Amino acid sequence: MSKRRILAQSGTTLAPHLVVGRAAAIMLLTIAGVVAAFAFAPDSLVPAEPARRIVRELSRPVIAPAVQAGGYWREERIQRGDTLGGVLARLGIEDVAAQNFLRTDARARPLYQLKPGKAVRVQADDDGRLIVLSYLAQGGELLTVKRVEDGFSAQSAPPGSTVRLELRAGEIHSSLFAASDAVGLPDAVTMQLAEIFSGDIDFHHDLRRGDWFTVVYEMREIDGQSAGAGRIVAAEFVNKGNVYRAFSWQGSDGSQAYYAEDGKTLRKAFMRSPLSFTRITSGFSLARFHPFLQTWRAHKGVDFAAPTGTPVHAAGDGKVASAGGQNGYGNAVVLQHGATYSTVYAHLSRFATGIKPGARVAQGDVIGYVGQTGWATGPHLHYEFRVNNEQRNPMTIALPTAQPLPAAALGDYRESVSVLSAQLMLGHGVTLAGAE
Repeated sequence: MSKRRILAQSGTTLAPHLVVGRAAAIMLLTIAGVVAAFAFAPDSLVPAEPARRIVRELSRPVIAPAVQAGGYWREERIQRGDTLGGVLARLGIEDVAAQNFLRTDARARPLYQLKPGKAVRVQADDDGRLIVLSYLAQGGELLTVKRVEDGFSAQSAPPGSTVRLELRAGEIHSSLFAASDAVGLPDAVTMQLAEIFSGDIDFHHDLRRGDWFTVVYEMREIDGQSAGAGRIVAAEFVNKGNVYRAFSWQGSDGSQAYYAEDGKTLRKAFMRSPLSFTRITSGFSLARFHPFLQTWRAHKGVDFAAPTGTPVHAAGDGKVASAGGQNGYGNAVVLQHGATYSTVYAHLSRFATGIKPGARVAQGDVIGYVGQTGWATGPHLHYEFRVNNEQRNPMTIALPTAQPLPAAALGDYRESVSVLSAQLMLGHGVTLAGAE
């Protein structure tokens, strides 16, 4: 029986059991000092020390095609207003026969729809004669032009893709995003990092100067060109001296989730916030001056500020109990999560497609969009967490956890995690070196 590994296949990727060994992980660490979202209290800040950059290469990926004898590869990014002739000239191609073929052959027509930012890659000999040209066309197919015995040939085909792993580590000085930007961590990965640890860390209030993180994540490439960041496969976050670790695992049914080293799931049965990266404008309180009613009354929910149209996510798996207008709540969705728990999402501008009584939803599904309906003085989401139909503070209540990793999978999981644990440990040395 083949063993399940920690990475899922995505397109044409490296074999799972070889990903870590053959992937390239470039570790960049600097000290962040820019204020952004997820900042901590200003009185905890001190001037950041001069930034230092440390680069460590774990392994070298094979990205470019093998060079034929007598040739070399060059790449040129397309600039606004470029013509094919201008690009070829910058690439050092001095080949009249090749230029005539590219100008007249219908299969090479995508080269006359050059998009700024894309790359044209060529292999040429010492005399500037074209051997191979490759270009990832707008339609997503890879155009390849090759020199053959009687001239040239051109063909388009779906491109192959590769996945490499990158490791980056950063120290918090003002905010998570500032630290991430300083080390070149893609925003999509930063958002994943916050989501993975959101059940243990309140990124709005809990961050402190000196906290730090290490992340191992996928980077996809097509024909040697970056195709964007993928998912996090391993991460570590140290917050106020507490160490949190997460490892991606794909089960036999194809599902993917994050677990601690001992196999306990990091996924809570409920998310703390139904919105991504927002701020609380009114917390849970037994006495609050209501801005709409202009009177003092209990506020047994949490208000999150967000622009109209911001997606609202289901806090947990459940069933739609109701979706419609509810007096002061305006457009509201009520989700039932088993017999004990329910959640309420109010003041919505509209409901997501398919959200109606009886519909099943999964944690993270979009159920509606922020609005200003009902008793609301501005666009925001009013969120309630109920236990046996009694409102509780969703920011402080101990949330139940989801199911742990099945016992039958623990052996394979620990074997896979041991490799990534070693990768994460490398981030410790870089973080300490950068702080000296």
